[in-house]
Amino acid sequence: MKKMIPPLLFLICILVMIVIRNLIVLKEIIPGPINYAGILLIIVGILITIITKKGFEKIDTEIHTFKNPRKLVTDGFFKFSRNPIYLGFTISLIGVWVLLGTILPIIGVLIFIVITNNYYIRYEEKIMVKTFGNEYKKYKSKVRKWI
Repeated sequence: MKKMIPPLLFLICILVMIVIRNLIVLKEIIPGPINYAGILLIIVGILITIITKKGFEKIDTEIHTFKNPRKLVTDGFFKFSRNPIYLGFTISLIGVWVLLGTILPIIGVLIFIVITNNYYIRYEEKIMVKTFGNEYKKYKSKVRKWI
């Protein structure tokens, strides 16, 4: 699992959602054209992710989940979420779900949230405490994990 980086999990979850939607045909719960609102959510999620990534590049710190960070980022979207990239991925996955229009593809969103929350975030927060100590603990006490 350690080798699977979050963007790969994100893409796998999208594929799972599409496969579920096509294999198990259920009544639409979000009919067209309302389901096209999912496109807006996909765009918002991707924008959050891209803006956050560019912020990492600007201050020259590590974005890769399994490499040690060089700087503690607390500005931008990090003022509202300790994990804005995961939040962006999740918003995009919710957008895919809305676009697909049936209930069962939500499984892909749930898979992403469970793995991210219980594996990636848990791993990263241990590294953050180890690397930044009380500075990170203080930040963590002020900013929520997701939103």
